[in-house]
Amino acid sequence: MADSENTNNPESSDPLEDAFNAPDAEGAPEAEGAEAGATAGQAPEAEQASDAAEAEFIENPDSEAERLANERLEDLRRLQAEFLNYRNRTQREKDQLREFVVADVLNTLLPVIDDIDAARKHGDLEDGPFASIANKLQEALTKQGLEAYGEVGEAFDPKVHEAVMQQPTSEVSPDQVSLVLRSGYKVKDRVLRPAQVAVAVEES
Repeated sequence: MADSENTNNPESSDPLEDAFNAPDAEGAPEAEGAEAGATAGQAPEAEQASDAAEAEFIENPDSEAERLANERLEDLRRLQAEFLNYRNRTQREKDQLREFVVADVLNTLLPVIDDIDAARKHGDLEDGPFASIANKLQEALTKQGLEAYGEVGEAFDPKVHEAVMQQPTSEVSPDQVSLVLRSGYKVKDRVLRPAQVAVAVEES
């Protein structure tokens, strides 16, 4: 009998479970009201920006109301220009921050990439599961803008090359890269690591 009373009595349920499952009667209207307020607040701004772009100043205003309308239109256009500049500046800062973070992550992966390149040159990654993983990693890094550089015959550029030694040779012209000791990497023209190279000089 006691069990039956506990089952039928709603007050005997677990208060923690009731609190967890109970709908938030006060929170829901607030969220809906905030969302509606945000939507309602955006629409007039968009309409005002459109009106400011299409409206024209009243030439030779005769009344105080017309002069006041010109002043308000000038203020609105100035605010619109300031908002557009702020939005463009914010977007540029977001893009720069993203590029910085991507470059920082890629820079930490360069030793792994060096090991993969060394294994590939020794023929250890011709086939098999590790070769597939290395290829997928290389494709993912390329999509993020990672680019390797450093080839024999390139003109030596101290901005992107690190000269380790001079090498007398006739295979390439003087002041060109005669040997690449370690590849360089860059992301969107930003050098992550200069290429270590030997620079050709004339044979004596």
